[in-house]
Amino acid sequence: MARRRPVEFDEVPIRLEVEKLPEGGYVATSPDVRGLVAQGRTLSETVEIAQDVARKIVESCLEHGDELPPVFTRSPRRALPVTAVVAIPGK
Repeated sequence: MARRRPVEFDEVPIRLEVEKLPEGGYVATSPDVRGLVAQGRTLSETVEIAQDVARKIVESCLEHGDELPPVFTRSPRRALPVTAVVAIPGK
């Protein structure tokens, strides 16, 4: 039986625009990934869902031979711009 080669992944930062919803929760879209919409109860959950949606968009493009969003075709940079959200207790 032939051994499968491990799949290597590149991590690509994408911008998210996150809005707090009046009824509670958050919704995220991305100017980098057309069609990405994610909604969650918390900010962390919304970002996690957005990551999954972006991954599924890439998989769909590859499966159907569609062009990838440009953010996924740029050469990787050494330093990744990452923003972390830290929850703090309300006042």
